[in-house]
Amino acid sequence: MSVVLYDVPGPRAKARNRILNAVVMVALLAVIGWVLYRLNESGQFESRRWAQFQYSSIQQQLLDGLLNTLKAAGLAAVLALLFGAVFAAARISDHWWFRAPATLVVELFRAIPLLILMFFFYYGNLQFDLGIGPFWAVVFGLTLYNGSVLAEIFRAGIAAVPKGQREAAYATGMRKNQVVRLILLPQAITSMLPAIVSQLVVLLKDTALGFIITYAELLYVAKQMGGRLQYGFPYIPTYIVVAVIYIGLCSLLSVLARWLEGRSRRRRKVTGAPPPSAAEAATSVEAPL
Repeated sequence: MSVVLYDVPGPRAKARNRILNAVVMVALLAVIGWVLYRLNESGQFESRRWAQFQYSSIQQQLLDGLLNTLKAAGLAAVLALLFGAVFAAARISDHWWFRAPATLVVELFRAIPLLILMFFFYYGNLQFDLGIGPFWAVVFGLTLYNGSVLAEIFRAGIAAVPKGQREAAYATGMRKNQVVRLILLPQAITSMLPAIVSQLVVLLKDTALGFIITYAELLYVAKQMGGRLQYGFPYIPTYIVVAVIYIGLCSLLSVLARWLEGRSRRRRKVTGAPPPSAAEAATSVEAPL
């Protein structure tokens, strides 16, 4: 017998839902149309405001800003994943002298706004000459904040694995690191993947805060382009172009996440079984010398 949280809609409910969906879509289209109308009335779609994008030098500036965004986001993503993995492992440790400091660090950097972290590294470098430029200020800020969030995602994903799995693994004589590596992580990674990719999308978009500390990422370049008098201060057209670029990048990450999730599911179907059980994993562990 299946259990649902709501009654299955009947014919009248389905018709009502279709009508409501149509009303919402019409209202949404009306809002979009009104916004486009106002932009057109204010001259934002005039050809001179878009003329600069036909020049190769402008396109090169956008490309340079995009590469700087991807460079900061890519390095910060790798460091944040490592940070999250290390501190998640410390948070699930049986030793309180590992667990307590890790919990303090994770909760501390999750509570501090990302922009303050960037300010800390950027202005700290200006005052104490730490050798940290705007690029590293952005990367370190993104790493600490997003790494702390990822640490909590990793911890929650491992904790969500049924308790019987770890108990069975311990009963076979496996050590804690073997239980986590061979039993818990293979089962938790699939459920954690959407949340991990969502956080990486947030990390990518948060690189835009770097323009406040003069890091020449995509939004910083767009701000300079929008302030050109000869093109009528085309802020809105420039930000529309940048928004489309960000949407494309985030969509690519989402497509990658769906591909990885589908690949993981297909692999389990091919093997005909879920990730290895405690007994199977225990047999694959090399005997100690």
